Amino acid sequence: THHMFLDRLSWRYATKKMDPAKSVSEDDVAKIVEAVRMAPTSSGTQPFQLFVIRNPEVRAKLREAAYGQSQLTDGSHLLVFAAWDNYSDARIDGILESHEAERGANDGLKAYYERLKGMYLPRDAQTNFDHAARQAYIGLGFALAAAAELEVDSTPMEGFEPEKFDEILGLREKGLRSVVILPLGYRDVEGDWLVNAKKVRRASEILITNID
Repeated sequence: THHMFLDRLSWRYATKKMDPAKSVSEDDVAKIVEAVRMAPTSSGTQPFQLFVIRNPEVRAKLREAAYGQSQLTDGSHLLVFAAWDNYSDARIDGILESHEAERGANDGLKAYYERLKGMYLPRDAQTNFDHAARQAYIGLGFALAAAAELEVDSTPMEGFEPEKFDEILGLREKGLRSVVILPLGYRDVEGDWLVNAKKVRRASEILITNID
């Protein structure tokens, strides 16, 4: 059988050289962004924000804070996943309110989020940020899969200076910290040394243990 999605996952790779002459359509970007919005997160908190950066000047500044990696400016869009720096009463109340708006008020729901506050709020900020960052990575995974499905190239990156990104984008004052970034664009088939390289993944028998 022919699995379109798995074919696309085989097609995708961490693109090293994007073609600056090609732009990803806003329609495709909107679909990738919607996949991030639809991604599951712990207790439905979605404790991160997604910045979609088109502005070339801003991307040029961010490129300097990403060790000069060209995908940030050769691609047409840059996604920056910024996680909450901590959980708070107000933030958890906001989640409850959005649930109530969709599903109606519900004592069980209120009790659930009160219990969540009891667990999260006593923890130190770094622990909570780390937890929020893990949720952002689920969003990243969905963005990678959606981009592959649309045959849009992307490069997931941790190779950047988060403090500088936070400064350029004014994140700290919003209670956010940059976690991971994803330039979107189209591969430069001539210029990318990795484009025709065989995909390397650990063999199933090494990676996967079946317990029957």
